[in-house]
Formats: sequence, structure tokens, C-alpha cells
Amino acid sequence: QVHLVESGGGLVQAGGSLRLSCTASGVNFKIATMQWSRQAPGKQRELVATSTAAGITNFTDSVKGRFTVSRSWARNTVDLQMNSLKPEDTAVYYCHTNYYGRSFWGRGTQVTVSS
Repeated sequence: QVHLVESGGGLVQAGGSLRLSCTASGVNFKIATMQWSRQAPGKQRELVATSTAAGITNFTDSVKGRFTVSRSWARNTVDLQMNSLKPEDTAVYYCHTNYYGRSFWGRGTQVTVSS
């Protein structure tokens, strides 16, 4: 059974950094595409970053140059490094994957960026 758990959220001042981690169980990291999305209050959920098993990464335009994503095959984790954070990055961040035709999501971790 697939299980995703996010960690690393918190409160940070604008310009600061946070590193989110997603620990995945029941997922073969050698084939799974892992993604991070976020949802701010009153807004639709937004796809932020994608990491494929082949090592390809993609980011939404608003975070390009500030966020990076990396994965550890040994630990089955995918991390989202967030630098130069802005108040508009405030949201609940979710780790998710579409695995063998089913969508799996973590419960999310809150990121709050103060101005």
C-alpha cells in the first residue's frame, strides 16, 4: 500500500529557506514520478514541482530558480528545497504520485512565509 508522509514545514521569514521531505512507502522509486503541489487559502491547488524516475524535474514558473527537487532512492524520499521564500509561497504543501493508475497524496505540511 502506498503511503506518503510530508515533513519539514514551518514558519519562515521572507527570503528564508525551508526543506520539505516526502517519505514514500509502497512505491518503487525506480519508476515513480513524484510531485509536489500546494494549496493556499481560498485558492486552487497548484502543481509546484515534478521529479521523474529518469531524473527530469519541472517547476511552475513562479518557483523556477528558487525551488529544487531531489530524491533519494536509498531512503525513498523526495525533497523540495525552497529558497528565497515569498509570502505568496504560503500554503499547505502536498507530496503525491500517480502510481499504476491511482493517485496517492500525503496529508500535507504547512508552510507560512511572513513578510
